[in-house]
Amino acid sequence: MTDEQQIFISESSVYRILKARGLITAPAHIFLSAADEFKDKTSFVHQMWQTDFTYFKILGWGWYYLSTVLDDYSRYIVHWELCSTMKADDVKRTVDVAIKKAKLVTKQKPKLLSDNGSCYIASELKTYLKDNYQMQQVHGRPNHPQTQGKIERYHRTMKNVVKLDNYFAPEELEAALEKFVYRYNNERYHESLNNLTPADVYFGRGELILKERGRLKKIAIIDRRNEYQKLKLTTNQKKQLYLNY
Repeated sequence: MTDEQQIFISESSVYRILKARGLITAPAHIFLSAADEFKDKTSFVHQMWQTDFTYFKILGWGWYYLSTVLDDYSRYIVHWELCSTMKADDVKRTVDVAIKKAKLVTKQKPKLLSDNGSCYIASELKTYLKDNYQMQQVHGRPNHPQTQGKIERYHRTMKNVVKLDNYFAPEELEAALEKFVYRYNNERYHESLNNLTPADVYFGRGELILKERGRLKKIAIIDRRNEYQKLKLTTNQKKQLYLNY
């Protein structure tokens, strides 16, 4: 509302209005505590990427596997692609395109955080990433998916939307994924990102947006204080007229 309509309303006021109308519900899941998150937090874009596979069943086609690269700092989906297999070659291809999309021409490449799936711990992948990009791999602790919590959470959020429909061809699923990823990157606000979108953080415009929000907040507070003073003055005048009468 502040970004699009230039109007500031405090979160407490929004919460109070929604609760009064019965629109606040308890979450259906348990949020991860700070201790369950990855201990070495990133501090800038392309410091570390998270990658993982998740799967979809396409009617009449069988299982397909979604390979995704997510920037750890901004939560921005750098690249995704639908694969018919889940092998080291698929990971190589995903990383290759992600590097090109990110236009990473510097020698220092992001660390690549993944689980311990066979495609990620393969020696050929380790050699490929080292020889071509000097990219260091980081693997999460076995049976501890919280290490890759951001991409795991993304997969859950994405599937809650995309899997509402049935798909009868890979192209149909790809179209739905493309639509979701665009909204996730560019339109969906994240509380963990100071209510910015991943694209705002990824492309470095977050500070300007927060600064503008702060300016609008100050203006709103001043305007409401002035309105209160006017209302208070008018009320006192009415009281005085009543007493004089």
